[in-house]
Formats: sequence, C-alpha cells, structure tokens
Amino acid sequence: MKKKARRSQETHRNSVQEECCALCRCSDDDPAMFGEKVTLKEHKLSVHYFCLLTSCGVYQRGEEDEGIFGFLVEDIKQEARRSARLTCFGCKKKGACVGCNVRSCRKMVHFPCGRKQMFVSQFTGLFPSYCPDHSPSQSLCTGLDISLPRSCSICLDSIDPVLSYSILKCPSCHTSWFHRDCVQRQAHSAGLFFFRCTLCNNKENFQEEMLRMGIYIPERDASWELEANAYAELLEVYKRCDALTCLCNNGCTHSAKSGWFEVIRCRLCGSRGTHRKCSGLKLDTKDWACTDCTQATDGKASLVRSPQGGPRRSLLSKRHRPSVHSSISCKRPSLPERSGSPEELLQSLVPQLHPPSVQVEVIGDQALSAGLDLVRRADFDPTQTLSVRFKDIDQTPLPNNLWDSDTAKEYFLKLLMQQIQECVVFEGPDGSKNLALDSEALHEDLYFDVGCLLALSLVHGGPPVGFFSRALYQCLFNYPANRPLNVTHMTPDTHFTHQVTRITEAESLEELKEVMAVSWEYLELAGCNRPISSLKEREALVEDLVSFTIITRMQLPLQRFREGLQTLGVFDQVQLFPSVFCGVFCEAGDHLTAQKIGQLFTINFSEQEEKLKRETPVVTFWRHFLLECEVGRSSISLQDLLRFATGSAKLPVVSAVSSPSISFLHPLTPSPLGFKEGRGVDWRDEGLFPQSEPESKHLLLPITSSYQAFKSSMEQAISHHVHLLPSDG
Repeated sequence: MKKKARRSQETHRNSVQEECCALCRCSDDDPAMFGEKVTLKEHKLSVHYFCLLTSCGVYQRGEEDEGIFGFLVEDIKQEARRSARLTCFGCKKKGACVGCNVRSCRKMVHFPCGRKQMFVSQFTGLFPSYCPDHSPSQSLCTGLDISLPRSCSICLDSIDPVLSYSILKCPSCHTSWFHRDCVQRQAHSAGLFFFRCTLCNNKENFQEEMLRMGIYIPERDASWELEANAYAELLEVYKRCDALTCLCNNGCTHSAKSGWFEVIRCRLCGSRGTHRKCSGLKLDTKDWACTDCTQATDGKASLVRSPQGGPRRSLLSKRHRPSVHSSISCKRPSLPERSGSPEELLQSLVPQLHPPSVQVEVIGDQALSAGLDLVRRADFDPTQTLSVRFKDIDQTPLPNNLWDSDTAKEYFLKLLMQQIQECVVFEGPDGSKNLALDSEALHEDLYFDVGCLLALSLVHGGPPVGFFSRALYQCLFNYPANRPLNVTHMTPDTHFTHQVTRITEAESLEELKEVMAVSWEYLELAGCNRPISSLKEREALVEDLVSFTIITRMQLPLQRFREGLQTLGVFDQVQLFPSVFCGVFCEAGDHLTAQKIGQLFTINFSEQEEKLKRETPVVTFWRHFLLECEVGRSSISLQDLLRFATGSAKLPVVSAVSSPSISFLHPLTPSPLGFKEGRGVDWRDEGLFPQSEPESKHLLLPITSSYQAFKSSMEQAISHHVHLLPSDG
C-alpha cells in the first residue's frame, strides 16, 4: 500500500511539473498576461510565450513551425538549466531568466515575479526588460489645460490620477488614463489592427507608446473577427408567421419561396411576419406592417419611409479632402505651392530618400515576393534607397544586363508593377482594376503591403500604375468629387454585377419585382430589400446597391490600402492634386505617338561637316519610320522601339536621369563600287544595325543611303532584341 501511495504521489508530482512553465515555474494560464501556454507532452515540457520572448539566453533559431514558435526544445531546456543557478529578485527562488537590460544592473526575476516587481518588458526589437530603477516612465504634459481623470477609460473603475507602473495614459489626448492590466487585456483582444485609444481613437502614436511601456500587441486580427461565424445571426431573416391563427398545414415556421404561404416581414420593424393567407392579404402583397407598428404610427404604416423622394447624396460626398492650407499640409516643406506635373510633384518627395540603401534580393522574376519580404521586415525604413540584386537569373528568361544596379532597380520596379496588377487584391479587366474582397489578403494585411509597394515604386522612379479603374480612384481620392457611382463602375462578370445589371435592364415593374425576388439574398445583405411601387424608384435602388458593393462592403480593404499609400507621403500628395495624378493611376501610361517619341530624344549631330551631311537625311528617315510604326506599317511598335532604346516601354514617372539621346553610327569603309560620276561616295548599307545603351538611354542610328535600307536595319535589330526579352504579360 505504501508503494502504491508513493507511486501515486510521484505521478501527481510529475504531472504538476509538466503543467508548470519550464522557465518561470508557474502553472498559471492567462494568455493576456503571460502569453499562450504551450505544452509538448512528448517532451514533458510547458512554457509561456512571454517567458520565451523575455528570457535572456534563448533565441528563435528554428522556423515558425519548429519547436515552440521557432524556439527549439533543446534551447529551452538549456535556458532552464542556465537559469536554475540564478536567484529571483522577487520570490528569492532559483530559476530567474529575465534580467534588467542595463549592464551594470544585476537584478534577475521570473517573468510573473517581474510583473509584481514592476519590471517593464518591451515586446519589440530584442525584447529588453528593465527593472523599476531603469524602466521607462511617463510624465504629465504641463502645457495642456486638462483636468486629471478619476476613472479608468477601459474598465471605468476609479483610479488615483498619478502616473506609475500600474497607471498609464494616452500620449495623444492625455485624457485617457487606464490600468496597465486593462490596456494589456484590451491589446490582447483587439490585436494590431484594432488596438487604439478608447477616447481619441489614435492608433499610431498610441501603439508606439504602449510598446515602449511594456504592453504586448499581438500581430493578428481582433479576437471577435477570428471567431467562426461570429456575425452569422446578422444574415438571418425573420421567418415565422405571427398571425393569431396560422392556416399553413406545415406550421407557422414554414415559408414558401412565393405564393400564399410565403412569410412576409413587417416593412417597419422586420421582427414580425405573416403568411399572406393567414392575414387575408392579396397574393402579390409585399408591403405589410404588423399591428404594433401600425398602432405606433396611428394606422399610417407609410409614415416611416426611406428618403428616396428628396435629393440624394452619394456616399463619397461624406469624405473630406484636406485643404492645401491645412496645418498638416503646411508642415511638409517639400509641398509645391501650386500644381505641377506628376513628375514634379513626386520629385518633391524624393529628398526623403537617404543612404544607407536597403538590399532587395529578387529570386528569379519573383519581384512581388521580394517586395513583400522588404516591407514586412521588422526594421523596414521606407526612406532608405533601394539596391536591387537578382539571383538565379540563369533559370529564368531575364535580361542579361541586370548586374548594373540602376538597370536592376528599374527592371525590378517594372516587374513589381506588373505582378501587383495580377495579385489577389485586384479584380477586373486589365487597365481597369477594382479592389477585390479577399479574406486571406485581409488576414495577411496584403492591402496595406500592396499600397506601400505602389508608393515606394512611384517615388523610386518606377513606371506609372496605370491599371486603376475610375471607380477605385474615386473611392480612394474622391475625384471626380461627389459623383455617384453607377453599374458601369462595377467589376464586369461578377455575381453582384450580373444581379444589378438585371435590375437595371428590367423593362416593366413586374419584371423588376421578379428580378428582385430572385436576388432577395443580395438585397437583404445590402439592406435594400424594400418594396418598389414604380420604375422611378429603381434608380435609387441601383445607386444604393452599387454603393454597397463598391464602397460599404470594401471599407476595411480601402482603409488599409489608403494607409499603405501614405508611405513617403504619396497619398497626401495625390489627394491634394487628384486631377494631376489621375492619368498616373488610371491610364496605362501616356499614349505613345510618333510626335512624342520624336520630341523625347535629343539628337546629337557630329561637328564634322562631311558627317553632318550624311546624318541630316537619316533624321528624316527616323521621323518617317516613327510615323510608320504608329500607323502599323512596320513590323515593330513604338513600345518595342522605346524598349530597345531605353530598356522600358514606359517612361518613369520620376525622371531622375537625363533625357534619351540619339547619335549616329557611321560605316568604317566606303564601297569600292561606290564612286559614280556626280554622286561622290555611296556608303554600304549592309552590316549596319542600330545599337542602344539602355543604361544611359542612348540610341545609335545607322547611316544608310536609302529609307528602305534604314527601315530594314531598324526592324531586324529591334525585332531580334524584343524577342530575347521576357514579355510584359
């Protein structure tokens, strides 16, 4: 019996040890205060996430799916053995693994003891911890005339208005004070995307200050957004007959799709219903009010009506575009006094860039993947210049001249813009993309990252965006101002677009009601399932449906996309001059013409008179060749020609280099048969082909005796060059 009792005691002791954290020796399981507690039964190991992050001697040496969040099991056990010799400053027991980050300070604690001893652990950078003597603190803002609060702005319990370890305040409004434990639990629930001051709603400064004061902010969506089917009840509609005597053989909960026993809801409250047969209604009745609502409106159920008769305002009219003279705008020294070209306006943002440069490694042609890795780095600084290097280019059809840094950067930005256009956050035809609603992209915050990459590309000299639809540009920048959207702005060939199109094309009231009956789920979701008594009301219904589809349901993607575009001040610059930038975002570059290409290049003639005579007719050949390329009389296009000469079919928005130039390629020897009476020297046409230097955007034109020879030479060389390049598609 004694042996059995001893075995049971040992078993109980071992199970308790397994439940205790290997680093802090505490069995508490409070994710908000100690982080997630993870147990590996095969290793008989349990550990708190915060204990891992703040321990002095353990680091993430594995991948995220290895060990515990990248902390290898052997490293955790080694840290437990190391800390077993160290005494906790609080409880005086062994196993202290969290130390003050000041080298001269020797205080060590368990993480839970550290909270009791007012240690501040910062969950950013190298995750340093500080004892009370060296920890950061907050101070009162004496310049503001504010009264000190008497209650926590989160739990509303009373507090002493004295800043301390346990009492913190918002750095922006200075009027929101709260308990440390309260704001930590709020951060754990709200996550990175929704954690902000409860009073002033500030997010950026608030999160930065809370991180400094030791509040852990999980990099995930809010807890209420992660719960499965959290808002499923919002999609449910009332389907029960509340008549005193229900005549339906299938019961009062039965609702047919149409006919006498279809449940119709009260048009005022929506929380009462009836079968048509049970309330003596006509077969086509859809406008019905329950007894309670009828009595509340003195028998006039039509008293409460949607404001369709009066003038309607677009949802976009609620947006406020900051004035050029606002206080925020005046603080930006690079803001031009008046509108200029997009190149000039974006050039004013370039002085923000400074060395050292950040290295961007592109594996093959995966430019978007490299860009996302860049902006998701913990130490990412958008003001650093870019240094691009392509790897494994032998396995992919990339140009061979990418070893030059400027060429590599230009080609990277070009590939990046192409791949962004085809990513999951956009939908619609090429050149007219709308934002797409993608739950995985929201979870990964891809909308913000793509907006950030577009802003970086524009400031660093990348090509124009050129693929935004007019509707997307209007939703982002309210240009044209306060203009209502219509069905033509919706993404073609989508389920929602087909439904709205059918409503728009209904030729009679009966046909309109039939279409609405088929689309009732979509109308319910949009809050537009209302009775229609005439075709005149259809216009307002369609406008509401379009606004819901493009604006209302896309609020979060649009918000995160705007915040990404604010990188380096691009969003603010575009919002100040939306008409100027409309062509940069919505038009696929300027339409190339022979005249524009001719004006683009600067022609450098030779100083020798004899060479100048040969070069002058070639300039005529060049201009005639441009015209034939424009009208389609040549086998190459103006884009091919521009790509051959400059390395890009589009010109950069920010022109940080000199303009393209032209010089001439003269033959080395005259033809021995070329001397004819009265004609002088007839130069050979064979073997002379145009040459280009894309790095310096310099083009060498061959000297030929006829236009046909010039055209043949240009087409052969440019066609061969273009076929060696990867396609833009």
